[in-house]
Amino acid sequence: MMAINTQRWEQPVPIAPLVTFRITFGLLMFFSTLRFWWRGWVDAVYVSPNFHFTYWGFEWVQPFGKPGMYLVFSIITLAALLIAAGLFYRVAAVLFFICFTYVELIDVTTYLNHYYFISLVAFIMIWLPANRSYSIDVFIKPVSKRLYVPAWTIGIIRFQMGIVYFFAGLAKLNTDWLIHAQPMTTWLPAKSHLPLVGPLLYKEWVAYLFSWFGALYDLFIVFFLLNKRTRPVAYCFVLIFHIATAIFFPGIGMFPYVMIVSSLIFFSAPFHQRLLSLLPGYKQEDAPSTAYSFTYKKWLYGTMLVYIFFQCIVPFRYLLYPDHLFWSEEGYRFSWRVMLMEKAGAAYFTVKDKTGKQFYEVNNAEFLTPLQEKMMSTQPDMILKYAHYLAGVYEKRGIAQPRVYGEVYVSLNGAGSRLFIDSSVNLAAEPFSWKHYHWILPYKTERLK
Repeated sequence: MMAINTQRWEQPVPIAPLVTFRITFGLLMFFSTLRFWWRGWVDAVYVSPNFHFTYWGFEWVQPFGKPGMYLVFSIITLAALLIAAGLFYRVAAVLFFICFTYVELIDVTTYLNHYYFISLVAFIMIWLPANRSYSIDVFIKPVSKRLYVPAWTIGIIRFQMGIVYFFAGLAKLNTDWLIHAQPMTTWLPAKSHLPLVGPLLYKEWVAYLFSWFGALYDLFIVFFLLNKRTRPVAYCFVLIFHIATAIFFPGIGMFPYVMIVSSLIFFSAPFHQRLLSLLPGYKQEDAPSTAYSFTYKKWLYGTMLVYIFFQCIVPFRYLLYPDHLFWSEEGYRFSWRVMLMEKAGAAYFTVKDKTGKQFYEVNNAEFLTPLQEKMMSTQPDMILKYAHYLAGVYEKRGIAQPRVYGEVYVSLNGAGSRLFIDSSVNLAAEPFSWKHYHWILPYKTERLK
């Protein structure tokens, strides 16, 4: 059985889809990074904040300061352009992956599903021979040109796309999304200013239409994209769905465009050859060609199987925790739960000395940016990280063995605001852990009428 699967993985297929993906991915990342610069987010997100919510275990990942961060973003921008051009491709792919992932590890506040997706794709592209056709590398060294690559080099990207879509759909099979049409019922009326469709967005049935269509789309779109007969219509739905998402929910940034471009990988080699023929200097060659061959196949296949295994199980880690996932968010990140909830919180912190006689009410604006405060107020691990930071700050200010208490109120998907954590727990004494945080109060299911 293993031999058969390996043979299928190694079957030579035209390189054209991989070339298209390299060019579109590189260009999209190039313009996305320019957009990040233009909006001033390098300063606002990575330079100006006094404190960053690092991931547990990655506290050593810290920003380099203003010159350093601008240098990192310069490398990301240049590397993306080099990937698209196919110049020094392997080095560019490694640099892009390292620098982009480094930036994303600086602050949990900036976590977005498509940033995680980009890091994964960047890692995959390090190992793919995507520069072996229509690239400057080939122009410099024509002998390196290949017209065929092993089937798995294209299949692994399709697999990653499938993981994103399928788990996003699976996550929507919950009561709030399907039965209560939340958070669409909350979000859509806010877009009533849009021309033509605006008045309809107050209708309850429209919220249910968006919710159910979104779930069905995510669950089944990959299967329709894989089928040659249904692929053109399926891609029309990809365009409609993601363009609509970009219009109705501009706050999700580049995600719709990333998915529109990446979904092209499902099309056949002849389609990509026709697409590439529109570019200057591209020549479609049908002559026999040696397929690209990897040197360390067993090691590579083993690594690929481990990668696939973890991509399949990580989204299910929320099952290890006892409480409502959207409430506690334990196991929420890295599980492709895209636009599933409307959650808002208000967090108030008090620092006391060891006797409890002296206490200080914390002004969050002194330490956090508005975005950081907003994200922290609804996520337990960030609340704990902030409490430990406050303990360190107030200890330096002369408070002996400071204790930090939080009074946090959270509203989830239209339900009333309620106390989120046990306000009697000294958060400064609570350890970071993969285990369930006992100080998170249980979620109550009743909703406002």
